[in-house]
Amino acid sequence: MAPHILEPPPGGPGDGSAGISRRRKSMSGVIDDGFHPELVEGAEFDGALKIPVVPAPKRIIVPTGLVPWSKVPYAKDPGDFGCFYEKDLEFREVLLDIDGQREVLDSRPGWITPDASLYRNMPPVLQAVNVYMNRAVGYRMSRLGYYVVVNVRWGDESTYTDAVFPEPVAFLGAPKDSIVSIGTYGCSKTRRDKCYLREGLEAMLDYLTPQVVLVYGAMPGYVFDGLRSRTEFVGYPDWTKRMRGRG
Repeated sequence: MAPHILEPPPGGPGDGSAGISRRRKSMSGVIDDGFHPELVEGAEFDGALKIPVVPAPKRIIVPTGLVPWSKVPYAKDPGDFGCFYEKDLEFREVLLDIDGQREVLDSRPGWITPDASLYRNMPPVLQAVNVYMNRAVGYRMSRLGYYVVVNVRWGDESTYTDAVFPEPVAFLGAPKDSIVSIGTYGCSKTRRDKCYLREGLEAMLDYLTPQVVLVYGAMPGYVFDGLRSRTEFVGYPDWTKRMRGRG
């Protein structure tokens, strides 16, 4: 099954160009600072925290399915996008060396940016760092020529309000009036989880006004009821449920 394609309004930003210099090899004995500035060569930055901007795609493409990084070798549908809605250790090589993953990246027609964890009990600065890495890797993927959809992940209110930072850091660097993705898998188990998910989702819709929101995982009524008319939500089962459904 082919992906569903929607044409965006005229005048939207492009998806960047491919081909910037590969990361320089570290000299022996030099400590890697972990921020990989080569990922954001040529990038624009958003907000006071200077989060890298991932350009909006030239057109909106709705995938037929979402496949986690570690399951990509088992993906059968050519319209499936790759995603990172799984434990961080499963895709750490992507954060460390995105250029070295071209063979896997080439196997999918599009990608969701990495879902680096934002736990509510993490210090706000660490939550901001993981938003930065999400966008930095996503920007690099776009520059390499891949179709990229920003994964928007928030933690506690410090990430989706201006209570701690000058702006809601969870939404910086993501395109407005375009397509984004969110993951609910493992994040809506308790009523408290659902409250944060609902509050962050409302804030995201206000801030980014997306045309399409891809949703990996369950879409509980407590979170989504009353919001479905504000955008086009496209839901996808998590990988386990999807495989059971084929049985």
